[in-house]
Amino acid sequence: MVRIPGFVKPLLTLVLFSALVSGCQALPDGGSDDSLMGTGDMGLVVERATGSLLVINTTSHGVIGRIEGLGDLSHASIVYSRDARYGFVFGRDGGLTKVDLLTQSIAGRVIQSGNSIGGAISQDGRYVAVSNYDPGGVKVFDSGTLELVADIPATYILDNGQRAQSKTVGLVDAPGNRFVFSLFDAGQIWVLDMPDGVDGGEPEVTRFDAGKAPYDSMITPDGRYYIAGLFGEDGLSMLDLWNTSAGVTEILPDYGKGEQQLPVYKMPHLEGWTVADGRAFVPAVGHHQVLVADMNDWSLVDRIPVQGQPVFVMASPDNRRIWVSFAHPKNDVVQVIDSQTRKIIRTLEPGKAVLHMEFTPRGEEVWVSSRDSNRITVYNTDTLEPVAELDAQNPSGIFFTSRAHVLGL
Repeated sequence: MVRIPGFVKPLLTLVLFSALVSGCQALPDGGSDDSLMGTGDMGLVVERATGSLLVINTTSHGVIGRIEGLGDLSHASIVYSRDARYGFVFGRDGGLTKVDLLTQSIAGRVIQSGNSIGGAISQDGRYVAVSNYDPGGVKVFDSGTLELVADIPATYILDNGQRAQSKTVGLVDAPGNRFVFSLFDAGQIWVLDMPDGVDGGEPEVTRFDAGKAPYDSMITPDGRYYIAGLFGEDGLSMLDLWNTSAGVTEILPDYGKGEQQLPVYKMPHLEGWTVADGRAFVPAVGHHQVLVADMNDWSLVDRIPVQGQPVFVMASPDNRRIWVSFAHPKNDVVQVIDSQTRKIIRTLEPGKAVLHMEFTPRGEEVWVSSRDSNRITVYNTDTLEPVAELDAQNPSGIFFTSRAHVLGL
């Protein structure tokens, strides 16, 4: 034991107290050292024409940095690691790129196919899956190393008995460390069960017949229903993931029958579907309508006329208002619908060629990209007035890190 002389004790106490106060001293902004940063209010904006990403801060409406060298981002999407530090970018050229938001750099990159359109990250964060057009199928990678874990070709049998390979679309993550996706050419839905890391084992695939030409899909917020939109017929295909033995059922089968369908300039993005107030708000393919379905029996209860063909139909986090973007040629506006009255309450004009919308985690703002105006416009979701603008090079997708903790995104 070290004995401290009595006359030293008061001096030592003063030194320790000063150090403690200095170490706990609050900074003027109430935050921490500027060299330290969390990722909770950060996100990535795709600059599609330049193959780059903007790293942004939602609180300050600021651009932190730019990450370049990501290849073809003409149809790019992003998911996040569990700690929300890393984004996994799925490029149209088959590139899977892991980016570090804190260092604003590429942490890893592989070219895993010839043409890919999206991906997902597993419930436990261990696996990143990519949906491919060419060659058709899904590849699964280790999220830490980007090493290939599983290769699932989307093979099926044609009417003439020949084997073929289908484009895969609508890939989402589901509870139980599963991925679910659709086969566009085969008219099927597949469920891919990945090992959970406890017992190990091999991935398992379960196949279901679906409607004609599923083109995109969504999963309900509780992870129960996987719903695929059908390009080859009116209606939607739904798989109850709690009761898969029942197979795929058809819902909203007659929403477009007996009506003249308009040319489809851009397919709706069904991951932008909205579930609000016990209703599902669905973009109608080839119609200037948002469909409203009762989720108890999936019956059609309303059609909301809108100014063009809807692409994204998204609810604010409180489900009070529905925000709708549109396909070319009427794609310079966003319309806002009251979820209770189902009436349009405002038509906004963010800029030319609106491509994407993203709500801040608690929904006080929404960020809207306008590709041909080279800007992001931020709106207050209460007043519906713009509060900020950011310059960007042909921006498209906006992806905030809050997605790291949401199922099916």
